[in-house]
Amino acid sequence: MADNDTNPRRRSLLRRLWDGFWSPTGVLSVGFLLIAGFIAGILFWGGFHWSLELTNTEEFCVSCHTMETNLGEYRETVHYNNHSGVRAICSDCHVPHEWQYKIKAKIMAVKDVYHEVLGTISTEEKYEERRLEMAAAVWAKMKASDSRECRNCHAFEYMDFTIQETRAADNHQRAIDDGMTCIDCHQGIAHDLPPGYLEEYEHVVDMLAGTTPIGQGTDVSDVRAWIGGQSDAAH
Repeated sequence: MADNDTNPRRRSLLRRLWDGFWSPTGVLSVGFLLIAGFIAGILFWGGFHWSLELTNTEEFCVSCHTMETNLGEYRETVHYNNHSGVRAICSDCHVPHEWQYKIKAKIMAVKDVYHEVLGTISTEEKYEERRLEMAAAVWAKMKASDSRECRNCHAFEYMDFTIQETRAADNHQRAIDDGMTCIDCHQGIAHDLPPGYLEEYEHVVDMLAGTTPIGQGTDVSDVRAWIGGQSDAAH
C-alpha cells in the first residue's frame, strides 16, 4: 500500500523536473540552453586543441625570422635526418606532452613573440651575443624536469645496450648508475654549442643543486668531465 502511495509522488516529481527542464525561460527552454551550451563547449574545446596543435607544427615554430639560425643548425643534426627516418621537430623537444606543463610552456612562449617584435636576436651578431643565455635557460628547464621531453622518445629501460656502440653503451650505463639525466651530456644535440658552455652548464647545475628531484644529476665535477668527453658526440 505504501509503495502505491509513493510511486505517484515520484512520478509527479519526475514529471515536474522534466517539464521544468524543457519549459521556456524567456524564449528558450532550459534543456535547449544546456544542450546548446554542451555542443558549444565541445566546439570550443575542439577548436582550442586544434589551434594549440597548430602552434606545435614545425612550420609555425620557424615562421619567425629569428628562428632561421635555429632551423639551419637543427637541419644538420641527427634529429632532422637519420638512418631510421624518424624526425623530432621543434615541439618534440621544447613542448611537454602533459597538459599542465604544455599550457605553462605555451604561456611562457609569449615572451618569444615579445622579443621577436623587439628584435632582440634579429641579427646574427645579436643572436650570438645571447646564444649562451638562451641555451642555459633551456638546459635549466630540462635539468629540472629530468629531461622530460627527451624521454618522450628515449628511455634507458627501452635501450638495448648490446647493439649500441661500446662507448654509447658504457656512457648510458654510467648515466643510469650515477643518476644522470639526458641534458647532462647532450647540451648540443640539436643546436651549436656557444663558447664557455661547460662553465655555464656547471653554473646551471650549481643553481639547481638541492632543488632538483632525486635521481637527477650528479656531482658538478663529474658532469664537467663527462660532457667534456662527449662534446663531439653531442652533435
